[in-house]
Amino acid sequence: MKMWKSATLATALAVLNGTSVMAACGLDAGRVSIVGNEFPAIQTVAAGAAACAGGGVEVEANLTADHQKINVAGMQGNPAEYTSAIIANSSIVALINEDVIRPLDDLIAEHGQDIPRNQLITVDGKVMAVAFMANAQHLVYRKDVLEQIGVEPPRTYEELLAAAEMIREQGIMENPVGGPYQAGWNLAQEFTNMYLGHGGQFYEPGTAQVSINNEQGIATLNMLKALTEYMNPDFLTHDSNATSAEWEAGNVALMNMWGSRTGVLMDDEGSAEVVYSNTMVGAPMTVGGGLTPASTLWWDGWTVAKNISDEDAVATFIALKNGISPQILNDETMGQAVWMIEGYEPAPVNEGVVSAIQMGTTPYPMLPYHGLLHTALGDNLADFLQGKESAEQALMDIEAAYTAAAREKGFLQ
Repeated sequence: MKMWKSATLATALAVLNGTSVMAACGLDAGRVSIVGNEFPAIQTVAAGAAACAGGGVEVEANLTADHQKINVAGMQGNPAEYTSAIIANSSIVALINEDVIRPLDDLIAEHGQDIPRNQLITVDGKVMAVAFMANAQHLVYRKDVLEQIGVEPPRTYEELLAAAEMIREQGIMENPVGGPYQAGWNLAQEFTNMYLGHGGQFYEPGTAQVSINNEQGIATLNMLKALTEYMNPDFLTHDSNATSAEWEAGNVALMNMWGSRTGVLMDDEGSAEVVYSNTMVGAPMTVGGGLTPASTLWWDGWTVAKNISDEDAVATFIALKNGISPQILNDETMGQAVWMIEGYEPAPVNEGVVSAIQMGTTPYPMLPYHGLLHTALGDNLADFLQGKESAEQALMDIEAAYTAAAREKGFLQ
């Protein structure tokens, strides 16, 4: 976990080389407390917000991989512990359902009329978040290893499996495939990607009635299982951080990974030159002969808490607006994300996410009940992948868990 207080965040502004930032951003009071994930792009946004500290304005940020476990609870108090949560397509739904974030329309009218409309995330006619970057999972591969076995970067999961078998047969790596398959949220996300790639629909049209126990659902589970046979046996404990560590250790040559993580994999820190100099990104893969990428398109953005004073809400809005202003872009930060910010120029490290956008990758479902299905997936997939139950039984368990939760929340009768 990375906990940054205002003084440390001010030091982090060195990343914004040469930018001119007005002290306290014109504010003379207010508390800003941000909770979010801990990858470099969000660290840059938090550092930009911290430029508003001083002159009576307090700014702090708790950036941690556990942000989704603490953001709702941290915004339910009155006043809320966190004045903003940095979220994505899926995680905003829990905040809306729990009524802990406020519509931003009044703040935009007074302080944010210059924010581009494509960054304003509207739910039920109200702006609930301001997006600042796009993200997706896509192929990451070792160029030298693929050259050694004489194959091109895979465009499909079937080609990836064939390449993995060749790498193992030739004794290059025993477990050449990686991926964030940790039981829970990560594993559910991998199912989501693969199910969309197979052309699956999560619900019966126009309803919250789940519908995944079908041909596409079974094909999805079988492909996930086939991939795990080329992974570290402890794959169910590997989140994005652990998977990245496996990559930097030189143990993995092929994986589906978040675009926001690739900058770390391609820099010269944490791994040998043979690893980082041969780390390349590719487009999202397809599966089963389909044309839809087996991935999901995401946006990341920031919110403002409901249970805070108007003074703190204004300070939070202005600080985070400063955190995503064009002045944060420079040679060091440009490659950290596919920024939805004026002046952004894609870097090679971001080509995978750009390809995801160009290929029409399906956005992650932003439905009030989809978080319940994501939880049910994360809780009920591990037994199948460990060979303890059939694909059909796993899907039945998932549907039953989701249905019970959806009825409890009133989404189903």
